[in-house]
Amino acid sequence: MPRSHASLRSCVLLLALSLGSLLGVLGLASPGAALAGTEGAPPGSELQQAIERVTPQIVEIRHEIHRNPELGNREAETARRVAEHLRSLGLEVQTGVAHTGVVGILRGGQPGPVVAVRADMDALPVTEQTDLPFKSTVRTEYLGKEVGVGHACGHDIHTSVAMGVASVLAEMRDDLPGTVKFVFQPAEEGPPPGEEGGAKLMIKEGVLSGDPQPEAIFGLHSFPDLEVGQLGYQEGPAMAAVDHFLIELHGKQSHGAYPHLSVDPVVMASQAVMALQTIRSRNLPALEPSVVTVGIVRGGERFNIIPGSVHLEGTVRTFHSDIRAEVERRMREILDGVTRAAGGSYEMEYRSNAPATINDPDLARRVRPGMEHAVGADHVIEVEPTMAGEDFAYFANEIPGFYFRLGVVEPGTESGGLHTPTFRASDDAVPVGIRAMASVVLEYLGGEGQ
Repeated sequence: MPRSHASLRSCVLLLALSLGSLLGVLGLASPGAALAGTEGAPPGSELQQAIERVTPQIVEIRHEIHRNPELGNREAETARRVAEHLRSLGLEVQTGVAHTGVVGILRGGQPGPVVAVRADMDALPVTEQTDLPFKSTVRTEYLGKEVGVGHACGHDIHTSVAMGVASVLAEMRDDLPGTVKFVFQPAEEGPPPGEEGGAKLMIKEGVLSGDPQPEAIFGLHSFPDLEVGQLGYQEGPAMAAVDHFLIELHGKQSHGAYPHLSVDPVVMASQAVMALQTIRSRNLPALEPSVVTVGIVRGGERFNIIPGSVHLEGTVRTFHSDIRAEVERRMREILDGVTRAAGGSYEMEYRSNAPATINDPDLARRVRPGMEHAVGADHVIEVEPTMAGEDFAYFANEIPGFYFRLGVVEPGTESGGLHTPTFRASDDAVPVGIRAMASVVLEYLGGEGQ
């Protein structure tokens, strides 16, 4: 459709967009191109040149964020770095969103849709055990204990990649057909007890409803099962709903030598832990993914005393709301039966946290060509859904969302798993992530969201 305010160059660009070839105009890699570092786009292309210019700065920012990790709702210094960078690019910047969140708005020079790019900023109470020259040595207090703090889930990569995407798209703003809303989120791993936070609070404070209002949202996550240059994705269910249960089993205390005088909660706990596993094996369809994990069993003060109570705590992971409800219902039935049979009782608090992350199938198909242009079709891999959770789900429940995986492991090496002390992500993943996310955004804007 002709646009009277566009320059000749912009008109040509917009025509290319409508034909779905914006990525070629900007010089992105064609499907099957080689991929390492910022290879894959012709050396003289506009996007390639922009990535080459920003990569050294963004990698250094990544090092600083990694070296100085901050826990959820405490990301003050990370937020300051992000806001300072976005302002230097001329973006409209809002700070203090959901405590420490930052929102940056890049308005393109041409009319078009509004999309959002989300990156999480928080670290974990994990003591890093890598040989990286920029490893974290930070320690802080968490839940009353002194702990190490580390980016054991790759959020330093996510934040720096989004900052890099802002940099390269800002260079193209005159020809950019639409608006990009950059959402830098605190507390993805969960806020401290007694506090609100994360995606849920950002939505509550108007990130998705305030002007400009995005119609789709994109995010990525470091993935230690993929090498640098590979991207993974799913259509539909991608990451599981995350629920948290806390159980108190109440019995009657007695001397360990006289168990007949007790109502033994240790025995009840043993029976309950085993019985809870029958939910997965006997109550749910065999091909329906789910997990019921008891992660804490705590009770007793002395070897010769049967305690009066035992505490159980754990997590449930599911993909569908009806399965989620069925698991909770069966847990209560099992706990009731086990405790009443023993003469005891129970209490359970069941906390429904982040819902399942579901990639909008139409959106996933719409932007897959952008991923293929970025790294080559052979390196875009349909991966299995994971039982890990992600509060990107709150955003994707409000508007269509697409969440993909970024390979972060150098070929021939290994990385520890997510949330472990030995997790490590290669710097080479940063420019690949910038190219991939920029490609996804441009693919969507180029088709005007249709």
